[in-house]
Amino acid sequence: MTAGTETVAGLFQAAYDADPGGFWRAPGRVNLIGEHTDYNDGFVLPFAIDRATTVALSPRDDDRIRLISTFDDRVVESDLTAVDRRQFSGWSAYPLGVAWAIGERHPDARRRGFDLAVDSDVPVGAGLSSSAAIEMAVAVAVNDVWGLGLDRAELARIGQRAENIAVGAPTGIMDQSASVFGERDAAVFLDCRSLAVEQVPLGFDAAGLVLLVIDTKVEHQHATGGYRDRREACERGAAALGVGALRDLTVDDLPRAEQLLDDVTYRRVKHVVTEDARVLQSVAALKAGDLNRFGRLMDASHVSMRDDFEISVPQLDVVVETAQAAGAIGARMTGGGFGGCAIALLPAGEAEALAARVLRVFADRGWHEPVPFTVSPSDGARAL
Repeated sequence: MTAGTETVAGLFQAAYDADPGGFWRAPGRVNLIGEHTDYNDGFVLPFAIDRATTVALSPRDDDRIRLISTFDDRVVESDLTAVDRRQFSGWSAYPLGVAWAIGERHPDARRRGFDLAVDSDVPVGAGLSSSAAIEMAVAVAVNDVWGLGLDRAELARIGQRAENIAVGAPTGIMDQSASVFGERDAAVFLDCRSLAVEQVPLGFDAAGLVLLVIDTKVEHQHATGGYRDRREACERGAAALGVGALRDLTVDDLPRAEQLLDDVTYRRVKHVVTEDARVLQSVAALKAGDLNRFGRLMDASHVSMRDDFEISVPQLDVVVETAQAAGAIGARMTGGGFGGCAIALLPAGEAEALAARVLRVFADRGWHEPVPFTVSPSDGARAL
């Protein structure tokens, strides 16, 4: 039994006075490049990280559902009837939303109640997809115990449906796909229109590189404000340009877009179109082993998010600028924006010094102390 399973097993035993039937794990993700392209039918390149949600679950013989987590010491109780009516709130919307989405998409599935305990070391509100880690851990668990036989692509769709409807966050399918399709030492190249997945070897270890994540501790909320505004701007732009999604445009269409659209909508469109191009160029660079070119594309992505999509914040910009000044191969904010994390690709021996430098800069500016840590590309959601 690993440290993660020991924690959740203890929680399960204390809450329900029984041992769990099994353990499942699903990772968070870091997005290397391709931000806000997923809900525009575009391309993304995340990888599953070595931080994850672990769940312990036992099926029941009735419709009752009981939930507990390490971030809420209260047992939440429900049943499948309430779930089907979407009667849930707070953190329980993530696991119960998965149960609801399965029922919605597969009304003939034989479902029953369960007891669940949840533990996670994916930082919340940091842009590393702690929500998808919960959704996918629960999805693979109930898929197993309910004997549904659903494939990973369908589990990702279920997780996205739970996020969009049960939680109310209008996100794309990238996070769930990264969490279920992740592989060690590889990124997940996802076409968000066809949902075709390709694992792209990264070669960071062989090149002596690490990916340093800096959690700025500026928290965001996907279900509110800025994220929704950006999505609506993309939809307006696509409609005005006569395409089904911004994926259908190329950089050659941008002069026409600039003439037709107001300045703000144009810049939102420009970011998505150029970001799609950067993802494709990044995949080509990684396949060619050209990590320096990949780093330059990371840098360009951050400029686009800062200036055109306007989802960065001063703390993220400072991390990126500090990393670049220290000689990082590439750096950018990652995630939905308005806070969260920035990432830097750099030689392994320089990560500690960069982390210390960022801590000093934040202290000098009177900001909350950030949390630096390295992440490794890891395997996706699975039973333990």
